Amino acid sequence: MTSTVAVVDYGMGNLKSVSQAVIKAAEGSGVEVVITQRADQVFKADRIVLPGQGAIRDCMRELRDSGMLEAVLDAAARKPMLGVCVGMQMLLDHSEEQDTPGLGLIPGTVKRFRLDGRLQDDGSRFKVPQMGWNRVRQEFAHPLWGGIPDESWFYFVHSFHAAPSEVRHSAGTTEYGERFTSAVTRDNIFATQFHPEKSADLGLALYRNFLHWMP
Repeated sequence: MTSTVAVVDYGMGNLKSVSQAVIKAAEGSGVEVVITQRADQVFKADRIVLPGQGAIRDCMRELRDSGMLEAVLDAAARKPMLGVCVGMQMLLDHSEEQDTPGLGLIPGTVKRFRLDGRLQDDGSRFKVPQMGWNRVRQEFAHPLWGGIPDESWFYFVHSFHAAPSEVRHSAGTTEYGERFTSAVTRDNIFATQFHPEKSADLGLALYRNFLHWMP
């Protein structure tokens, strides 16, 4: 029987690049990829990808207004779900960005980088947002890290980062002026601050791992 993954289109986010990467990762796997604005398709899908890009308040509003919120919460309760970028930040309780409540699926907050006046090793100032490639340290073994070497490079674009309340929910960390959580997980949920779809072969490997993950 064909497995289906729904990429949630709620009017926000890096939808095109995420969906193209998921489709490429699914080639030859028997997994059908659906990019959808319909809640019923999200309810029916076997697994869910939740992208997000831009201001978190706008993303939360569009998720509610699109009618997708209930379907996403249903998926979070019982299906493999992958959040990307702001799609990760929305999973936590609260964000400092515009004082925005999140979905409360992973305990913790989203904080802004506070790097004013801080210098990098080469003497240049840390820039916010962080834009570019950086290493991710795997804090523990997880099926989505399968075949991906520890300290691999992934692509980031962000001014805010997750701060989970419990260490067990921090699946990956990255150094940018401070060590911050760059991947979170709980039960059937995994999410990344970095963009797998912009991270070449290792990003595709993470998407492939998600398509076959059976939590």
